[in-house]
Amino acid sequence: MKLRVLGCSGGIGANLRTTSFLLDDDILIDAGSGLGDLTLAEMAKIRHIFLTHSHLDHVAFIPLLLDSIFEMITQPVIVHAQPETIQALENHIFNWHIWPDFSKLPQPSQPVLKFEPMYPGERIILNEREFEMIKVNHTVPGVGYYVASRSGTFAFSGDKLQGIIAQVYWR
Repeated sequence: MKLRVLGCSGGIGANLRTTSFLLDDDILIDAGSGLGDLTLAEMAKIRHIFLTHSHLDHVAFIPLLLDSIFEMITQPVIVHAQPETIQALENHIFNWHIWPDFSKLPQPSQPVLKFEPMYPGERIILNEREFEMIKVNHTVPGVGYYVASRSGTFAFSGDKLQGIIAQVYWR
């Protein structure tokens, strides 16, 4: 399991990118501006995005990612998130006013974006990597993730929580 920190800042500026972690070459945890440093070929390999919460510094580059790889992929990018986070994306981003609804493009039966609700305590296994969603205290519904594989484990809390700066813990 290879973890690449693409961004871990709450804002942008010289050498600052908002939160996004690339796991191996196919999974993102959050999709902040750090995602923009990937090549198009790297972006096209992303199949899953696990979101911690709906704040813009964690979701801002999902629309741009999908627009950039739209014609390069044949399988949808799956966004795993709490129902409240998915609802925020549907209401405020993918609403045809701010951005097209990629969960219906190019066709509703074959979209480039698929939302999969996930709940705290739930676990998902993807190619021998296990993701567990863990509830955290935040100003909006938020979660962290515990990720385990044969080669290691780590946990990510998603943001500043109760005055503690989020960190990645690697075994």
